[in-house]
Amino acid sequence: MKVVPQITLAEAAAKVSDGDTLIVGGFGMTGNPVHLLHAIAETSVKDLTYVGNNVGEPGLGGGRLLRNGQLKKAIGSFFTSNPEAVKAAQAGEMEVELLPQGTLCEAMRAGGAGLGGFFTPTSAGTVLAEGRETRNIDGKDMVLIPPLYGQVALIRAWKADTAGNLQYRMTENNFNQAAATAATVVIAEVEEIVPVGELDPNFIHTQGCFVDYLVQAELTLDDLGSSASVATEKR
Repeated sequence: MKVVPQITLAEAAAKVSDGDTLIVGGFGMTGNPVHLLHAIAETSVKDLTYVGNNVGEPGLGGGRLLRNGQLKKAIGSFFTSNPEAVKAAQAGEMEVELLPQGTLCEAMRAGGAGLGGFFTPTSAGTVLAEGRETRNIDGKDMVLIPPLYGQVALIRAWKADTAGNLQYRMTENNFNQAAATAATVVIAEVEEIVPVGELDPNFIHTQGCFVDYLVQAELTLDDLGSSASVATEKR
């Protein structure tokens, strides 16, 4: 049976090279591989392309890479969660490519599935479609979106078993599933690693065949910024 290597944050960060494209899971700071991103921020790697829904928050997650000047380009949907990303884009310090959220996720999925891209009506006739091929299909204008695929995917899950099977907790199951398929090397940051057989097979969201390395890292409230919470409603 496959056993996925468990490595340290520093060892994970060393797998990222200058000029790499990073496929990053998370929605806001929910399901965001914050510890992996902070470990990369401790290195001298540069000229990275960051693909994710948003570039973290100021100084947090991808926002720490941004502050360090390690990001050359960001591809995503909701950059306003980090005002520093907006300022960097407006100042020309970082190239930005905007994609609607559903389009972004499908582009990751297409990359993982080995597809050559897809046509979507979303963004047709808007500024986001400028420079992209547009065709009229069945009476609708459709925009061609290329697949997204990177050298390294960084994802966050709740639990993993030693074979690399992953289980996401609630809304952690966002862009992480698609991101886990869309890179040559996939590194999963998880809260807990358990023996094979302890995860209910009906609730395995990403299969271990997609995962190359596991890193155990526990979340704290400081890691969640303003866009995530682990609070439990009292009844």
